[in-house]
Amino acid sequence: MNLGNATEFTIAELAELVIRLPNSRSRLIRLPLPADDPRQRRPDPTVAETKLGWKATTPLAEGLKHTITYFDRLLAERSETARPPRVQRVAPAI
Repeated sequence: MNLGNATEFTIAELAELVIRLPNSRSRLIRLPLPADDPRQRRPDPTVAETKLGWKATTPLAEGLKHTITYFDRLLAERSETARPPRVQRVAPAI
């Protein structure tokens, strides 16, 4: 079942947005497409609407911003737990 959005965009447009939103320094590398690569992909989420009553309502850029924030937070939490505990230095008693 396709849970996508009926709005069409290219993978290159998606990749550019994913790089731009978090101000990433990543660069795209463009390679030739495989011979059997479909030229157009257009999701049809009507089955999800009909059977599940689900419809995409969040615009792509907004959803990506939420996703980026989530992963930024997750990575920050992991880097905090990965740090060795701080050792408190105490002067020797004389």
